[in-house]
Amino acid sequence: MPKPRFLYIQTFGCQMNEYDSARVEHLLAVAGYRLTSEIKQADVIFVNTCAVREKAEQKVFSYLGRIRRLKISHPQLKIVIAGCMAQQLGKALLDRFGHLDLVLGTRSLAALPRLLQEIQTKPRRIVHLTDEPDSYDPSDGEGRIANRGVSAPVTIMQGCDNYCSYCIVPYVRGAERSRASSEILHEIRRHVEAGVCEILLLGQNVNSYGKKAGAEISFPALLHRIQAVTNLKRLRFTTSHPKDATEELMRCFVDLECLCENLHLPLQAGSDRILALMNRGYTASQYLAKIERLRHICPGISLSADVMVGFPGETESEFQDTMRLLERIQFDSLFSFRYCDRPFAKAAQFPDKVAEEDKARRLAELQALQAEITLRKNQAEVGQVREILVEGPSKSGDDQYTGRTRQNRIVNFESPVDLTGRLISVRIHQAFSHSLRGEWIEGGD
Repeated sequence: MPKPRFLYIQTFGCQMNEYDSARVEHLLAVAGYRLTSEIKQADVIFVNTCAVREKAEQKVFSYLGRIRRLKISHPQLKIVIAGCMAQQLGKALLDRFGHLDLVLGTRSLAALPRLLQEIQTKPRRIVHLTDEPDSYDPSDGEGRIANRGVSAPVTIMQGCDNYCSYCIVPYVRGAERSRASSEILHEIRRHVEAGVCEILLLGQNVNSYGKKAGAEISFPALLHRIQAVTNLKRLRFTTSHPKDATEELMRCFVDLECLCENLHLPLQAGSDRILALMNRGYTASQYLAKIERLRHICPGISLSADVMVGFPGETESEFQDTMRLLERIQFDSLFSFRYCDRPFAKAAQFPDKVAEEDKARRLAELQALQAEITLRKNQAEVGQVREILVEGPSKSGDDQYTGRTRQNRIVNFESPVDLTGRLISVRIHQAFSHSLRGEWIEGGD
């Protein structure tokens, strides 16, 4: 009997990367690899990287430096680096890190089993980058990997055509490409049959699904089809672009029972001049109008956004425009960060860079404001009974479990029995900055 081969996966970055790492696990399981949580046991280490912000890159560089010693004690170990950094830097990664064996671009994952076989048969170092769309059939080797969670991601499209001036994604992920709806539905059915309760649809801009080659229906039509032909309990999606958030899409939040009342709609800035420099395709008033319309259609919806501070040329007055807009909109949660130059992105060449100390101060002010808003929103949940999808045991002790509301709020509660994967009713009795605590209503589900 052949000796088993082990795969260790380290993922940095977004949910798209998490999905791609799951693809790698799937592909290499078909090739005979077993996933391990012990890095020293691995025959292959797969590092999936992010290049959206400089901080993410530095984390990867640090990690690659730390695992160098493993190659010394295990010379046959193969180390693969993939994702956006691999697509961006290519051979420069091999030049900088002599212990890397394979650099794999964002559209090259399907080639991984073949390339691994090549470098194991005839040791050499390879960079594999391509502009051709990646091919992957999630039904290949179906059933080899048991789903380990109550929620699963499903990518519906890759790439981005928006070219926001601060963003590297179109350069490392390529042009928009939609998957056929039949492939998506097949993958969702497979997850549901394996016990998954919730699906998260992924794409750099899911709202533009079907507008380019690859799909035959629109994104709202896809959502309707998912509810019609699967027994899915909960459906979410991310990320959306405000300019493509249509009335038809907004109606889906009330027309589709499985679609959770939660939307992430990146804002980025509250100044029209800065939004134009970012090439976002909308004004602050247009964004606000969409938020107000969405809340009119679906009053209970929770909203989150991305906001950037310190974009080149942003004045103090323009930063205050953003603060005023946040006060008015009252997001349930917010992802905020400082602008940083990225390779290829147009804004890297813009003049009037904002000083780092000003960026830090603005970010602290913005986050303090949002912390107050989020806590106030969470406190309004106290006394309410919410449907919770139980995700599993919490880290706080025995008989403690955690789950999420349809509005994507984290709720912790106590239970003498394992309720993982169940939809239950919980009465909220305590609110914190980032979570809620409640009591399970037995028989209420």
